[in-house]
Amino acid sequence: MFLEIDRSNIRNYRINIGGASTTPAPGQVVMRIERFALTSNNISYALSGDFLDYWGFYPAEEGWGRLPAMGYGVVTASAHPDIAVGGRYFGFFPVGDVHVVDAEPSRAGFIDNAPHREKHAMAYRSFDKVEPASNDTQIVWNEDAILIFRGLFLTSYLADDFLADKNFYDATQVIVTSASSKTSLALGHCLKLRSNITSVGLTSASNKAFVESTGLYDHVVTYDDIETLPVNVASVVVDMAGNTLVVGRIHEHFDTELKYSMSIGATHWDKSASSTNILGPKPQFFFAPGQLVKRGKEWGREVINERLDSALDIFINDARVYSSIEYAQGPREVERIYNALLNGTVPPQAGNILSM
Repeated sequence: MFLEIDRSNIRNYRINIGGASTTPAPGQVVMRIERFALTSNNISYALSGDFLDYWGFYPAEEGWGRLPAMGYGVVTASAHPDIAVGGRYFGFFPVGDVHVVDAEPSRAGFIDNAPHREKHAMAYRSFDKVEPASNDTQIVWNEDAILIFRGLFLTSYLADDFLADKNFYDATQVIVTSASSKTSLALGHCLKLRSNITSVGLTSASNKAFVESTGLYDHVVTYDDIETLPVNVASVVVDMAGNTLVVGRIHEHFDTELKYSMSIGATHWDKSASSTNILGPKPQFFFAPGQLVKRGKEWGREVINERLDSALDIFINDARVYSSIEYAQGPREVERIYNALLNGTVPPQAGNILSM
C-alpha cells in the first residue's frame, strides 16, 4: 500500500493498495515500514520530483510517483546472508507499508544497490541500523524528532555552510522567507551560532508571534512590512517559500545591496510565478547533496556526519521548547496530512509522524 502522487499535478493523489512483494529475490530484503514523518520538505520533493529525480527512487506506474519520506523500517524477510531478519533501520522509504531493497552491506547497515538507484546521492540510499523499538517516551520523542528534522536540518546546515564558505558574499544580513517553516527554523538556528551575521525571518502576520517565540532570528518581519527593512544593508536572501512575488519584492527593495539569492524550498509553492522579471542577482537553486559531496571529499564522510549529528542534537534539544509531535495512522490519515501540507494548514509547531 502506497501514497502515489500524480507527477503532473501534485494535488492529485491516490492510495495504491497493491503492496510490494513479501518474498525477496537473492540479495534483497523486505522491510515493514514502521513509521515516517511528513513535513513541507516532502512537498518540495514532490515539486522537484522530476527535476531532481525523487520520483526515480521508487518505481511506480507511468505518470505516478511514490513520495520519499524519512522513517524506520524492520526487516521481515531477507535473502541476503549478511542481513538478518528483525533488524531495525533508519532511512528514506516510500510513503507506504512495505519496501523491498536490493541490499549491499555497509559500515552502518546497508545501502540500496538497485541499478536505478546508482545515480542518487548516498544519503538517500543508506539504511542505518538503529536500536529496537522502545517504549521509553524520551527515546521515542528523540527518534521521531530525528525523522521530522534530520532531512530538513541537513539541507539548512549545508546551506549555511555553503554561504559561510562564500563569506556570505560579503553580506552582513541573511533574510529567510517562510521563517516559520521547519527548514527555515533550522537555518535560523545555524545562523544564530555565527557572530558575524544578522538574520531576518520573514513570515505571515498570523505566524509572527510563534516565530518570535523561538528566538532563532535577530529580527522577525511580516511580508507586509518587507519595504520597511533598511535598504543600506548588504544582504543575502534564502527563499524557502517558492513565492517569486515575495522574492521579487525583496530584490527590488534591496537593489544593489542584495548580493546573492538562494532558492531552497517551496512552502508557498502554489503562489509561484515566473522569475524572469526579478531584478538583481538571479535566484540560484541550492542542491544540498552537491555541498554534502564537496564537504565529504574535503573533510571525510565520518567528520561531516559527526558535525551534522552534533549540530542536529543541539537543534532538537532546543526545538523541544516550541515543537510538538502528532501521531496518526492509516491511509486516510496519511492523505489528510499530505493534503494539509499542500494547503499550508499544518500549525508551524507541529510535526507529523504517521504509519499506514
